[in-house]
Amino acid sequence: MVDELELLKRDWQKKEAELPKLSYDQIYKMIWKKSSSIVKWIFYISIIEFVFWAGLNIIFSDAESMQELKAMHIYRILMVLNFINYAIILYFIYRFYTNYRKISFTDSSKKLMKTILSVKRIVTQYVWFNLSIFTVYTIIYSYGTLTYGSEGKEIMEAASQEGNTTMFWAMTIAFSLVFIAVLLVLIWLFYKLLYGILLKRLRQNYKELKKLEV
Repeated sequence: MVDELELLKRDWQKKEAELPKLSYDQIYKMIWKKSSSIVKWIFYISIIEFVFWAGLNIIFSDAESMQELKAMHIYRILMVLNFINYAIILYFIYRFYTNYRKISFTDSSKKLMKTILSVKRIVTQYVWFNLSIFTVYTIIYSYGTLTYGSEGKEIMEAASQEGNTTMFWAMTIAFSLVFIAVLLVLIWLFYKLLYGILLKRLRQNYKELKKLEV
């Protein structure tokens, strides 16, 4: 009698032979389509984000707000910073678009892997730039408010009269650092949620491509 286990193995081999086997080209095309879709979404999200923040800036840039910034002597530096900020963000959006186009016309797994790594690097740079520019904005605005703002002047005068100017600045700097750190963590978590999922999928695609190259 044929061993029962041997019969099961033969049955399984028969079923396995009947299963459709994907070729290298089919697997590559599947990964290519998924990667192209992910990079396209990164491009779209960056545009939506740019329009959202630019829209908020325009809404809150009324005459009263502009006069307040001028009174705090930070109007010009913020306008220059806005120009630099928008120019660099538009550059990142352009890079996302060029990588999307590059993936759309990629015809080899090596080129696709190279583009995926490029997208990951650019997204990381984009997130760090946003965190850095937010920190600079916060520091400038805090300085203007404390030094030239009406409430800031009152607090500084009161601290000066009591001879606690050094303590006041030490506490202010410590509080500002904690406040900025908390906001940066929240923004980083937002970007991690927004772009992290897409980058994770890109990493999986990259690993699958590496397997194909072996």
